[in-house]
Amino acid sequence: MVAGIGWTIVTLLCKDRLMKTLTTTNELATYCQAAADCPYVTIDTEFLRERTYYSKLCLIQIAMPGTDDSGAVLVDVLSGKMDLAPLYDLFRNERVIKVFHAARQDLEIFFVEGNVFPKPFFDTQVAAMVCGFGEQVGYETLVRKIARKPVDKSSRFTDWSRRPLTEKQQAYALADVTHLREVYEFLAERIRQTKRVKWVEEELEMLTDPATYTILPQDAWKRVKTRTSSARFLAVVRELARFRENFAQTRNVPRSRVYKDDAMLELASTKPATVSDLGKSRLLLREARRGEIADGILAAVKDGINWPQDDLPNPPPQREKLAGSEGLADLLRVLLKAKAEEAGVAQKLIATVSDLDAIAAGETDGPALRGWRRDVFGEDALRLCDGKVALSANGRSVVLVEV
Repeated sequence: MVAGIGWTIVTLLCKDRLMKTLTTTNELATYCQAAADCPYVTIDTEFLRERTYYSKLCLIQIAMPGTDDSGAVLVDVLSGKMDLAPLYDLFRNERVIKVFHAARQDLEIFFVEGNVFPKPFFDTQVAAMVCGFGEQVGYETLVRKIARKPVDKSSRFTDWSRRPLTEKQQAYALADVTHLREVYEFLAERIRQTKRVKWVEEELEMLTDPATYTILPQDAWKRVKTRTSSARFLAVVRELARFRENFAQTRNVPRSRVYKDDAMLELASTKPATVSDLGKSRLLLREARRGEIADGILAAVKDGINWPQDDLPNPPPQREKLAGSEGLADLLRVLLKAKAEEAGVAQKLIATVSDLDAIAAGETDGPALRGWRRDVFGEDALRLCDGKVALSANGRSVVLVEV
């Protein structure tokens, strides 16, 4: 089916022809059949997550290539008559590139809802960082700089679960995929010209790795930032984080509704043994001082305290080791800035602050030391740490000199 004919059928099927809203599986299937003949489609989602652990998908926006709103639709997943199977079939169609901006949350939704990743796909935020547009550049900024068009963001934080959607909400949602076509075409061409396709592909591989979106309760403690290297303290944190993650996942509530990280660290420090002890906490929510959550906290603290000595969690790199290499970390920051400017790539895409600290402390196989990052920055970073090169000023530029 050619895209033009397919779009005509979709238009006839839509109940809201003005805003092109799809409300049934048949309408979605017809649209996806037409989209299957396109080189790419642009996709975005609207969702809510303030009151749940998993995102609640409310709306999907899709657009075929074009220069106006034709070929762009809203998919009302809350209509009660919508099965997303046709869209997932399009996701599996490797002849069609699926284009997103800042795709991580969108991909997580589709992975959780349908156990599927779009393939192949393109993330314009990642591509923009590779092309030197800055760190985590926003959609509005790219549309303004590339498409030379304004974006009305006033509907961004509205309640997308309420029906009917206002015309302003619908127009905002469609703009998220119609302008994205021009942004994508510009960035894709720029990446081809600079021969950085492989760079983008390496970045996108992580976004289609199930491990990126799978949080195992026993590993949840690794996301909690602590200021101590005490293995026993970390054992209590681990058990508290494990309980919180299990509770939040099984009841589909945000972690913060159970207890926040600062309250967890306070509990790991004070080690409450009774419900009365929980009442003395300054940071614990009132709901967590009784019932299932209180029982879970007390059990987790007890488990952490009694955990076998030979099976305690490994603490993070000793702070003394990092502190002893602060000067070297500062030099690496200067090198990173110089290399990022030379390559025309956002610094954060090459290495984070924690990456630099780890390299300064002796890390030899971190994210910044693999793939294209090693070519652009990592190899010279290791040479700098080994004393094989030094930094020098050349006019207003920073350059490496052999030692």
